[in-house]
Amino acid sequence: MGTGPFAKAGNRLPIGSDAASVRQRVEVLERALERMFVIPGINRPVGIDALLGLLPVGGSFIGAAFGGYMIWEARNLGMGKGAMARMAGNVGLDWLFGLIPGAGIIPDFFFRSNTRNLRIIRKHLDKHHPSTVVVEG
Repeated sequence: MGTGPFAKAGNRLPIGSDAASVRQRVEVLERALERMFVIPGINRPVGIDALLGLLPVGGSFIGAAFGGYMIWEARNLGMGKGAMARMAGNVGLDWLFGLIPGAGIIPDFFFRSNTRNLRIIRKHLDKHHPSTVVVEG
């Protein structure tokens, strides 16, 4: 239980509503959705979002629900409507591309809406909650 995308904070995700807890949750979620493992041969990280793309129509809706959760966490942080609209646009575009039968998985390799949204959340946290900044080594 000590390894994998969910191994953080003593094998448990923080439950609190403080900015540091939210940061940890959205970072773990993004890692699971976009970079859970690397495909051998092409050396490209993928996650649950790309696997959901293999499910016709339903996978796109499930992926959008995960993206919606990140937007909900952003709202709880007090992020502005403009930033949240960009995040919703990223999720909506990913959802729309995911509806294309067969080809819907391709944008999951290149667009990565959850990574884009994590960048938006991090920018807000770095500016408004600088104590949550984590230096990665």
